[in-house]
Amino acid sequence: MKNSWSKEGLSTAEVEVQKAAGHINQMSKQRQNTYWLIIKRNVFTLFNLLNLFIVIALLAVKAWSETIFFSVIIINAFSGILVEIRAKRMIDRLNLISQDQVTVIRNAQTEKLSPKQLVLGDLIVLSTGDQVPSDAKVVSGFAELNEAMLTGESDLVPKTVDNEILAGSFLISGHIQAIVQKVGDDNYASKLMIEAKKDKSGGSRIIQSLDRVASFTGKIIIPFGIGLLLEALYLRYLPTKIAVIYTSTPLLGMLPKGIALLTITALLTAVIKLGRKRVLVQEMYSVETLAHVDTLCLDKTGTITEGKMRLERVTPLNDTSLELFEDYLSTYITASEDNNPTARAIRQVYGKDTKYNNIISSIPFSSQRKWGAISFANIGSLYLGAPDLLINTHPKALLEAQEQGARTLVLCLSQKPLQTKSKSPASDLVPLGLLMISDPIRKGVTSTLDYLKSQDVDLRIISGDNPITVSNIAKKAGFDNYQSYIDCSTLSETDLSAKIPETTIFGRVSPEQKRQIIRELKEQEHTVAMTGDGVNDILALREADCSIAMAEGDPATRQVANLVLLDSDFNDVPEILFEGRRVVNNIARVAPIFLVKTVYSFTLALLCLISPLFSDVLIFPFTPLQVTIVDQFMEGLPPFLLSFEKNNKLVEKDFLQLSVLKAIPSGLLITVGLLFSRIAGHYGSWSLPEQSALSYYILGLVTLLSVLRASLPLNFWRSLLLFSWSFLGFVLSAYYFSPFLQIKVTNRIFPPLIIFIMIASLIFFGTDKWLKKHVTS
Repeated sequence: MKNSWSKEGLSTAEVEVQKAAGHINQMSKQRQNTYWLIIKRNVFTLFNLLNLFIVIALLAVKAWSETIFFSVIIINAFSGILVEIRAKRMIDRLNLISQDQVTVIRNAQTEKLSPKQLVLGDLIVLSTGDQVPSDAKVVSGFAELNEAMLTGESDLVPKTVDNEILAGSFLISGHIQAIVQKVGDDNYASKLMIEAKKDKSGGSRIIQSLDRVASFTGKIIIPFGIGLLLEALYLRYLPTKIAVIYTSTPLLGMLPKGIALLTITALLTAVIKLGRKRVLVQEMYSVETLAHVDTLCLDKTGTITEGKMRLERVTPLNDTSLELFEDYLSTYITASEDNNPTARAIRQVYGKDTKYNNIISSIPFSSQRKWGAISFANIGSLYLGAPDLLINTHPKALLEAQEQGARTLVLCLSQKPLQTKSKSPASDLVPLGLLMISDPIRKGVTSTLDYLKSQDVDLRIISGDNPITVSNIAKKAGFDNYQSYIDCSTLSETDLSAKIPETTIFGRVSPEQKRQIIRELKEQEHTVAMTGDGVNDILALREADCSIAMAEGDPATRQVANLVLLDSDFNDVPEILFEGRRVVNNIARVAPIFLVKTVYSFTLALLCLISPLFSDVLIFPFTPLQVTIVDQFMEGLPPFLLSFEKNNKLVEKDFLQLSVLKAIPSGLLITVGLLFSRIAGHYGSWSLPEQSALSYYILGLVTLLSVLRASLPLNFWRSLLLFSWSFLGFVLSAYYFSPFLQIKVTNRIFPPLIIFIMIASLIFFGTDKWLKKHVTS
């Protein structure tokens, strides 16, 4: 980068040197999500790998019909890939820099180039309406820039010679020439985009819990499979095809595939339901994540408030008449070119021509200076800005306005000429009056906040506004701990870190500080959601576990958010929370039904492996067809329908632990049932098909107990479903398809079956009651 500059711009040779050095204004694609990473994350998992090994073994022995289960694995992987690709494409479209051509001076000639063609040291020419294409330094001219896209502050910032300008900001007025100082990834806007486009691999916590089951199973499934296969081939002398089928059945049972498919189905249903309620879900798994949220960080403007500035009232000071004050205010706002929300609110009331219109000079309002001024030939200089910077005393009216959460400005008069390059106001300012600007509290927000608090959601406000103003607005909205606020502009990264646990309201927060707050809350093991509507919220939104954007906000913000409120109404958040809880709670409710098979498959497989040490060799007692029929009536329709029911309870912390504990009694009872059927068959001289029939009925009816528990409390529709589909469907299919199921139903199997089911029911529901008392309490 050159320290000096030439009005002729870079020469062709100098441009080539910069290009050769890689100093071109193009973003790299490093650290971004790729299609390969998406495919790898969804396909090459331990869960899928274990199922693939089993299907390969079945295909090797031409057991074609037994490989239908793998369709579930394919659907799961395909759904996950589609969801992530959709999210990737939205993130890839994120671009804070316009691709409109830029005026550049090279070889003393003016030409139009794409922003991507700029190189370090280029001399660019910018006029009103242009967007700054790259971080640069002004070398001539004067302009006013709106940096709201990057900083969140909508006030105009004056820029003159030697001032830095940031890529992504817009020229509201003026004309400047500037030397490009940073290109590509080094630009401030590019850094925001790179951070926003970083791979944020998320997913379903339920499916992640299943991966933990697969991780455990993966450590035992290969030795178990080899042992069971060798027993079947060399101790029971079964044909290879039959041996592989009987070996694959317990191994498949250890992998709970049904929960993954049911989870994706339930989430897709939630996406559709929320879409009908004007909530756009851009990442399916975010619905589930929101159900776990215990900390919600809110932006003030557009969330708690309507984001629409309004002039509430004016109060004259120092014996100034209301008529004179309003005349001066109208004079100032009519002459001012400020176009920030505050100026627009004043202009709606006082924006009219006056007799004082002979303007000498002006200083636009800026967020850094906190005041603006205009000098008139016939009255002097009028200053409008923050009272803290323009007056020494705080009148009672000012304190009252601040207590009400209103933004307060003061209009002052000076007889001294306006010094446009001065950073300080004149010393002879006379206060003429106060202006109270309010941003109305959003209707219904108090009840929404109260509901979230009742659900143990910790609420924080992160805003770029004055912390005192934010605190008073929070008070009006019914926010707890509204007195707990800090001004982040005065804090270092370390100091802010120390304040995060104990602070409720963060004011004057930079984009980087917003991200720091979210990140550290997550490190404290909170599940954090964030609402926002501006580009300055992008880093925080991407860092949050679940991000929510307003449709009225910046397009870039909508692109990176997990959910978009199409009506821009914060009061829709509880509805999203309800949907997330419905999915998670109902999946947790029915998960033990699926995990029963995992438990009995493991225990029976273990029993079969050690059986040669004590007695005759046991072969896994169920065929794939038998397990499939039971799954049809127990794991099919009932859990699917139960997943649609309303369930707004707080989400349990450890989904997997509780589900496994509930599944263990049923799984162990089925294992005991196998031994029971062998004993009953031995002493009753039953045939093998009769023993298989008793084992099969025990399998189905004990699994039915798990379905019954998930359906409690029973109502008419649940009772009808259980009786007509689960019970009658299972019993009738067992009777009429007994030849295909390799069982023989006789009258003498029913007395021991009834005795076993009665004892099993007492054990089952007694254990369930104990779990509810000692584990879920």
